[in-house]
Amino acid sequence: MANFDIYETITERIIAELETGIIPWQKPWTGCADRAISHETGRPYSLLNQMLLAKPGEYITFNQCKKEGGKVKKGAKAKIVVFWKIIPTEKKNAAGEIVTAADGKPVLDTIPVLKYYNVFHIEDCEGIQPKYSTPESITHADPVEYAEKTFENYLQRSGVRFENAPQDRAFYSPSRDLISLPRMDQFPSTAEYYSTLFHEATHSTGHKSRLNRFSQNALDAAFGSESYSKEELVAEIGAAAIMNNLGMETAGSFRNSAAYIQSWLRALKNDKRLIVSASARAEKAVRLILNLQEA
Repeated sequence: MANFDIYETITERIIAELETGIIPWQKPWTGCADRAISHETGRPYSLLNQMLLAKPGEYITFNQCKKEGGKVKKGAKAKIVVFWKIIPTEKKNAAGEIVTAADGKPVLDTIPVLKYYNVFHIEDCEGIQPKYSTPESITHADPVEYAEKTFENYLQRSGVRFENAPQDRAFYSPSRDLISLPRMDQFPSTAEYYSTLFHEATHSTGHKSRLNRFSQNALDAAFGSESYSKEELVAEIGAAAIMNNLGMETAGSFRNSAAYIQSWLRALKNDKRLIVSASARAEKAVRLILNLQEA
């Protein structure tokens, strides 16, 4: 177990799904019944864990199952759930010396370390019943109206500018703090329009006045570069999660061509930390756009 690499393991699992034609971040995560939740707390798992667990329903650890008088079925395979553990460490200066406070005690810094534990789906256990009733999927009388209100609310809170104009591209400009989109009638479907809108809105959360995600203007980085890939994956995951939350997720609202999948396969194989980093950043972006409290 000493050679176990959690980043590599996570990436391998995402890659395995992509290679079968499944795009993990285009699965439903929030705002609907189809989500993975903790048997202990009833809370949904993070976006990354939703991708790793894949199957909706309650998940329980081996010890929790045993404590409740149940047992894991023979042959059942565990899934991993990841989380960040904050490790305090002594702060050091450029010379490698420990920095001390006025009282002479070392100044403590914090380092986030990715950890994991194993869980089993409730269906893989005997003698255990689900604790939480399946919630009804979120539905809105007019999903388009709800999407517009959600976006307008974000614009008002964030101050980002927005324009619709006849054009052949959609983009977010960090220098102008502007989301620019073609008109809705230029898109093949309403869902495609809003998928693109929230893709660019997710980019806008990276502005220095918000989540301060951009490093030397990542959106202006060359196509295919490391910076470009990281920010694009954040926007892809964010847009997919928001579309599902709004109840507008449709097969036609996503780019799922073979070329699209191959491009992400290459990116993930070149950077085993990409999916972990992007999903964490996307989760923060989604919460900002939807005005949700931090988990």
